[in-house]
Amino acid sequence: MQRPEDAISMGRSWMSEQAAPISCYIRTLNEERLLGRVVAAAREVVDEVVIVDSGSKDATVAIAQAAGARMIRQEWLGNGRQKRFAEDQCRNDFVLDLDADEVVSPALAAEIRALFVAGPPPLPIYELRLLTVPPVGKPWANISVAYRRKLYDRRVVRAPDHKAWDQFEVPPGVEVGRLAGDLLHYSFRDVAHLVEKLNRVSTVRARDGKTSGRVAVAARVLFAWPFYFVKHYLFRGLYRAGIYGLVLAAISAYGRWLRDAKMYERMLADRERSPPRG
Repeated sequence: MQRPEDAISMGRSWMSEQAAPISCYIRTLNEERLLGRVVAAAREVVDEVVIVDSGSKDATVAIAQAAGARMIRQEWLGNGRQKRFAEDQCRNDFVLDLDADEVVSPALAAEIRALFVAGPPPLPIYELRLLTVPPVGKPWANISVAYRRKLYDRRVVRAPDHKAWDQFEVPPGVEVGRLAGDLLHYSFRDVAHLVEKLNRVSTVRARDGKTSGRVAVAARVLFAWPFYFVKHYLFRGLYRAGIYGLVLAAISAYGRWLRDAKMYERMLADRERSPPRG
């Protein structure tokens, strides 16, 4: 747990002349673990941090306020809709979308600031390199590296109006830039937390996501887990993390398979509730 006074001390390192005309928004619910560090790092590059909290019971609100963020309370609207609400609260049109476990590295902060030195950047959307920092060992420089479109002009794109999905589509003809600096992703604190997180995410995706036919879902329940494992272990490079990588690949594959299992259960329940035909 991070203390509010720790957030205050980190916030004091921020200098306003470094800020770019960007609003950073963060959605929170019981995110005391890293929030002070996340806000302090964001304030090294943006001139506003907006936190949309959906009812935290821990020290999230106190930590955020101590770190200099603007707090807004909003009951959970769903993944995409909560982001759209957050976008609307920002005073700048260029926004930085951060999760409460993502820390802007000094290199990335310098790169973003450089984009705005001569005015608005040349492109409306930029992908950031998401670098996972595991609870043990070094950051995964060549494992499960992903790029996410997190710095963008809300006049060009918006988060989707959807309960489950929160990644926007790029309009035809719009060019996307890619930055080299790392966005450090402290995505889980231990194996138990990863299992809990995947269980929660799979429930949301199964409940609110787009469904395919019952036969297709059943086929995935029966046969897809090995393919999910291969995807994480080989294609995303978790084999490079040794036995620990094997453990995480198996859990990640299980989390993806859980979405199929829960979706199939939901379809069976919907069929039972439907009135009989004829």
